[in-house]
Amino acid sequence: MEEYWREAPRQEGNAQLAARLGISPMTVRLIRSRGVEGETEIRRYLEGSLEDLHDPMEMKGMEQAVELVTEKIRAGARLRVIGDYDIDGVNATYILLTGFKRIGAQVDTVIPDRLRDGYGLNENLIRAAKAEGIDTIVTCDNGIAAAAEIALGRELGMTLLVTDHHEVPFEEDEKGERRYVLPPAHVILNPKQADCPYPFKKLCGAGVAYKLIEALYRRHSVPKEELYGLLEFVAMATVGDIMELGGENRIFVRYGLERLRQTTNLGYRALLAVNGLGEKKLTPYHVGFVLGPCINASGRLDTARRALNLLTAQNWAEAQELAGDLKALNDSRRELTLRGTEEAVALIESGAYEGDRVLVVYLPDCHESLAGIIAGRLKERYYRPCFVLTRGEEGIKGSGRSIETYSMYEEMTKVKDLFVKFGGHPMAAGLSLKGEQVEEFRRRINEACTLSREELVPVLDFDGILRLQYAGEQLLKELELLEPYGKGNRQPLFAESGVHVVSGRVVGRAENVLKLQLETEQGAKVEGVYFGEAERMLEAMEEKGSFSMLYYPEVDEYMGKGTIQMVIKAIR
Repeated sequence: MEEYWREAPRQEGNAQLAARLGISPMTVRLIRSRGVEGETEIRRYLEGSLEDLHDPMEMKGMEQAVELVTEKIRAGARLRVIGDYDIDGVNATYILLTGFKRIGAQVDTVIPDRLRDGYGLNENLIRAAKAEGIDTIVTCDNGIAAAAEIALGRELGMTLLVTDHHEVPFEEDEKGERRYVLPPAHVILNPKQADCPYPFKKLCGAGVAYKLIEALYRRHSVPKEELYGLLEFVAMATVGDIMELGGENRIFVRYGLERLRQTTNLGYRALLAVNGLGEKKLTPYHVGFVLGPCINASGRLDTARRALNLLTAQNWAEAQELAGDLKALNDSRRELTLRGTEEAVALIESGAYEGDRVLVVYLPDCHESLAGIIAGRLKERYYRPCFVLTRGEEGIKGSGRSIETYSMYEEMTKVKDLFVKFGGHPMAAGLSLKGEQVEEFRRRINEACTLSREELVPVLDFDGILRLQYAGEQLLKELELLEPYGKGNRQPLFAESGVHVVSGRVVGRAENVLKLQLETEQGAKVEGVYFGEAERMLEAMEEKGSFSMLYYPEVDEYMGKGTIQMVIKAIR
C-alpha cells in the first residue's frame, strides 16, 4: 500500500524549555509534536497527578445527579444500572455498582444482551424494570441517543439518570445548522453536551461514571483512597475503548495501570495470571491486545454478565474459572475473526468494490458481534472507512471503523433515513438497517463521501532522523517520560537510512515475527524485529539491499536478560 512518511515539524525554543524542565531538547520536541505546548502544559504532561484531575462538580448536571441519587437512597428506592456489553460498559457498570452500594443504595444491574437486546436501552428493558419494582434507572456508556426509550420510562413513572460519553444526536436544517436532540431524562451527565463547561471532553463511559461516584463519595464522606481503588477500572475502559491518552485520560491510565498491576480485585488478578501477565509492567498494549479482548469476548460470543461476574468474584476459585472461560472465549473469537476477515478480503479482492471510497462488506453468516473487529482489520489493510454488515436475529446489523479524515457518525447522519438505529463516534459506529438495503446503503454512503485521493493515503508520522547508534539506554530512559502510549500519544517513531540485513529468520508459531541483525552505512550493528508478514518483509529487505526504515527502540526481556532491539514499523 502506498504510504506517506511525514516528519514532525521542528520548533524553536526547545533547548531553553528543556533547561528549565530538566529534560533533553529532544524530549521537549517529542512532547510538543504531540500537541502539548507551553511550560505549564508540558509540566502537567510530565508530572500530572491525581490532584490535577478536574472537579466533577464542573460537569453539567452533576449537582442535580448527586442530589437525585442521595434522595433515592434516603427514600429506600430501588436503583438499576443499565450498562453496555463492551469493556467500557462493563467497567462503568462495575464502578457505579461499587460506588452506589458503598453509600447504601439498593442497586442491581442489567447489561443488554448483544443479540437479543442490541445496544443500550430498549423498550423491553424499561418495561422489565418497571415490572420488577425499579424506581430509578441509571445508564452508563449509553442513553444519550435513547430519547424514545427514556420518554417511555418517564411515562411509566420511573426516574432516569443518563451517564454517557457518546456524541449527542443532532438534526440539520436546510442551512446546515444543527439542532441537538437530548433525551428527556431527569438528569444527563455527558461532557459532550454543547453547554457543558467540563474542561475535558474525551472521557470514556467509565470516566463519566467515576466522576459521578467521586462527587457522591465527597458528599457522603467516603475516604479518597476508596475512590482511587476504582482507577484501574477507568484505565481498562479508557484504553479498551480507544480514547485519546491526553489530559485526564493520561492520568487515569498512568495511575490506573500501576494499580492494576497490584490489584486486589480477584477477577483482574486471575485474568492477569491466566494471560501470563502477573509479574509484568503493564502497558496500554496489554490492555488493548490481551486483557481487553477477553472482557469484550464475553459480550461478543456469550453474555457480558460473565465479564461483570469476573469483576465481582468473591473467591479465588470462582475468579480463576471465570478468567479461564473468558480466555477460551477470546481464543474462539480470534479464530472466527480470522475466518471472517479472510472472507471479506476475498470479496474485496474480487474487484467488486473498485472505486468505493467507503467499504460496505456484507457477511451474512458472520457472528454480528465480530463485525466491528473485522471492519477494523479491513480499515487497516485498505485504509478506507469500512462497515461490515451481518444478518442478525432482527434484520441486518453492522459496525463501522474509520480513518482519521472521515467522521463516521457525522457521515451516517447524511443517510439516517436508512437506519432503524445508529450511533457512535467519529472513529466507530453501530447500525441496524431498515430491511434488506445493503446495496442502497453502500451506494448512498459512497455518494455522500467527500474524501479526496490524498486523504485515502495512510500517513506515517515520525519524530525525526535518529542514527541507530544513538538509540540506546539513555534514549530509552528519556522515552519512559512519555508513557503511557496510545491514541493521541503515539509511541515515538524515528527514521534511519542506509540500513541492510546481515541476517534474518522468521520465528513464532504463526510465522509472523522477523528477527534481524542489521547494520548501517556508519557501521552500527543492532538487533531488529518486525511483526507482521515476516517472510514477505524479509524478501523485500534483501531485494532492496539498502533501505530506510521507521522504527522505535525497546528492551526485549528474555530469560531475565534485557537487550535493546529496534522494532521496525515500515521500510522503503
